[in-house]
Amino acid sequence: MGGAEQDRAGRGPVDAERMIAEARKAFFVMFGFLVMVWLVQLANYADHYALSRDYGVVSGDFGTLPDILSAPFLHWSWAHIESNSGPLFVFGFLAAYRGVVRFLGLSLLVAVTSGLMVWFFERGSVETVGASGLIFGYFGYVVVRGIFDRHLIDTLIGVVMAASFAYLLTVAVPGTPGVSWLGHLGGLIGGLIGAWLFRDRRSRTLPAARSDAGTGVTPPRAPGAAADNPRADLHKELGDLGLL
Repeated sequence: MGGAEQDRAGRGPVDAERMIAEARKAFFVMFGFLVMVWLVQLANYADHYALSRDYGVVSGDFGTLPDILSAPFLHWSWAHIESNSGPLFVFGFLAAYRGVVRFLGLSLLVAVTSGLMVWFFERGSVETVGASGLIFGYFGYVVVRGIFDRHLIDTLIGVVMAASFAYLLTVAVPGTPGVSWLGHLGGLIGGLIGAWLFRDRRSRTLPAARSDAGTGVTPPRAPGAAADNPRADLHKELGDLGLL
């Protein structure tokens, strides 16, 4: 009987602890990423932004195709990197706190879609750099991830982010001078695709009750956890957060 009580009461806290551990890793990953970006900016500034000129993406230039992976680390000015740092950390953390490995795959996908959009469709021989493509990708991912994962908390976060930062979409369309709206749009598309590709494929159906090791005793379910309960997902989310 004691084991059954531990299974009933311990499942939510275990999930909550796992989520907290992933959030901690996400924080340090994003902190380290920002430190790297700022160190690159220092070197770039000291060399009169030669890195941005040499490793930016230029439309139609085959030699710059590999630079779609380096361009997000580079910026053209202190104002440029300052405007990107806050949103990059916030959206990056929200994209990473459910799993750092999945986040790294998402980052690679977004960098590629953003860079390819610039490479194929940008006009003029200009070097395009900056982390804003990643920002838009993380934004798109965070907004729709909860829908694909059928995850209540992530869905609520997505709604809040969409309502709070909808203005970002104004620079993902033509009209803002000096801004690569194509890079923004490509990043946004990559984030939406990533939300589907990296969705949680595990079944969210709660397991049926099982007998306790041949004793014939069935462990009691958590409150509201019956398989046919329409609020089962809600109770599961609250349990993950340790609220049940």
